[in-house]
Amino acid sequence: MERWVGKLAIVTGVSSGIGEAITRALVGNGVNVLGLARREDKLKELSKKLEKSKGSFHYAKCDVRQEKDILNAFTLAENKFGGINILVNNAGIATSGVITDTTTENFEAVLDVNVLAPAICIREAIKSMRKNKKEGHIFNINSVAGLRATAAGIPLHIYPASKFALRGMTENLRVELAKNKDIIRLTSIYPGLVKTEILEKGNVGNKIFDLVPYLETKDISDSLIFALSAPPNVQLEDLVITPTASMKA
Repeated sequence: MERWVGKLAIVTGVSSGIGEAITRALVGNGVNVLGLARREDKLKELSKKLEKSKGSFHYAKCDVRQEKDILNAFTLAENKFGGINILVNNAGIATSGVITDTTTENFEAVLDVNVLAPAICIREAIKSMRKNKKEGHIFNINSVAGLRATAAGIPLHIYPASKFALRGMTENLRVELAKNKDIIRLTSIYPGLVKTEILEKGNVGNKIFDLVPYLETKDISDSLIFALSAPPNVQLEDLVITPTASMKA
């Protein structure tokens, strides 16, 4: 991790869950983080908690469904920090329901957050990395539902489709980066069930955590640090992380 100390990472969805855990891990390892989220009160709370960390934490209120918010964040990163080295596309939403009963508004929300926002962030991150000739690493936090649509075992309408789209985007981007000979690595992380508030916020509920094994957010942040720590000539393309079947946290 030494070569990343003092570098800047942009992490989306940092106000709770996996995003917060990843931010803590990065800052704890000396990486400076510009965290993006909608809830400014949560951003301020996290900022106070990380004041004495090895790296520094900065934040910008950002709704990733609004392109102008994303662009403003990348402009801030460029003007204040000289560009970024690491991007973590973590923000995501999941709502339960069958396709035939789900509103168009919900369809659009899932696609905006899970597909369009990562695409915009990737585009802007690569612009910055190429302009400043920086070594870079992009992480897309996907889901096992991006590998098998029925992995969740409950109806999630187009959520799996959005994660399949993110997977396809990542695979295509890997080819683009190789052809351009960029010094940018690209890693997809596919977690199984993680104990976060995303299910409660998506009206899925928390009872599932009493029934099946699950991961903790630290399990995902540890995996990201593992991939980031790999030598420059090593790219961990896909990390599938699932809880041990015989264990319950």
